[in-house]
Amino acid sequence: MATCITSTGRDLLGYDPVASNIDAAGADPAASAGAVAEGADIVLLSLPKSAVVESVMLENDGVLHHLRPGQIVVDLSTSAPTSTRMIADKVAATGASYLDAGISGGAAAAEKGQLVLMVGGEEEILKQARPTFECFASKIFYTGQSGAGHTTKLINNFLNAITLSATAEAMVAGKKAGLDLAVLLDVINNSSGVSFASLNRFPKIITGDYLKGGLTNSLMMKDVMAYVELVGDLGVATPNSAGPLASFGLANALGYADQISNTVVDAIGDVSGKVRLFDPQESPLASDEAEEQ
Repeated sequence: MATCITSTGRDLLGYDPVASNIDAAGADPAASAGAVAEGADIVLLSLPKSAVVESVMLENDGVLHHLRPGQIVVDLSTSAPTSTRMIADKVAATGASYLDAGISGGAAAAEKGQLVLMVGGEEEILKQARPTFECFASKIFYTGQSGAGHTTKLINNFLNAITLSATAEAMVAGKKAGLDLAVLLDVINNSSGVSFASLNRFPKIITGDYLKGGLTNSLMMKDVMAYVELVGDLGVATPNSAGPLASFGLANALGYADQISNTVVDAIGDVSGKVRLFDPQESPLASDEAEEQ
C-alpha cells in the first residue's frame, strides 16, 4: 500500500520496526509512530491486531499525543470494533478524525492498487481521505459510523476462513479419492460449491504455489476469534465458527502458525495420511525429465 502511494509521487513518512520495509516502499523514515503523526496530514495504520493498534495510538509517545485538529487517522488493520470506537472517541477529543478501514484482496491486490476498502466513521472525512485511498484501492465502500468498517471486515474474514478451510478439506478428500484436482476445481467453480478460495487460491495451490505473502494461519485464527467475540456481543449464534476454529487451530498446533493461511490444507493433509495436493514427482515436467533420462 505504501509503495502504491509513493509511486504516485506523493510524499510519505514511514515507521516500521524493520527499517528495510520503509526503504522498500520508497518512504522517508520517521523515528517513531509519533513522529509520523507530527509530520503527516493523514496517518495510516496497518497492524496485526487491536492490542498493537492501542499501543501505537495510546502509549506515552503514541500517535494520539501528537495529533492536531484537522488530521485524519485511518486504521487499516483488522481490529475489534469496540476498541476502534474507544480510540475514535479519544482522537475526536483532539480535534482530529478517525476512520476504520478494513481491507480485502490480499497481497496481490495490494501490489496492484486494487484492494477493497470498507470504511467506518464520518462520511465527510472519508471524502477527504478518498484521494489517498484511491492510490491502493479500486473499490471503496462507506459502511456507517465508527466501528462499522471493522465489523464488516470481521464478517467478511469469517466467510473467507470458512470457505478456505472447507475447500482445503474437500481438496484433500479429492486427492485421497484419486481425482484429478484440476478437473475437480473446474467442476466446483462451475457449480454450487464455488468460492473465492476455489477460484483464486486452489488453482495455484495444486501446482505448488501457496501465494506466499498473505494472511498467516495465526492471524486468520485471531480474526475468527474476534468474529466470535463480536457475534457473542450481538447475541448471534455461531455454530459455523467451529470448522475454521478447528482447522486453523490445527494449523497453528502443527507448526504452520507463521505461514500463509493457504497452508491450512497441509495441516489437514498431515492428519489425513500426510497428503499433499502437489507432488513434484507427479507433475508433467517431472515425467518429461524422467523420460529424457
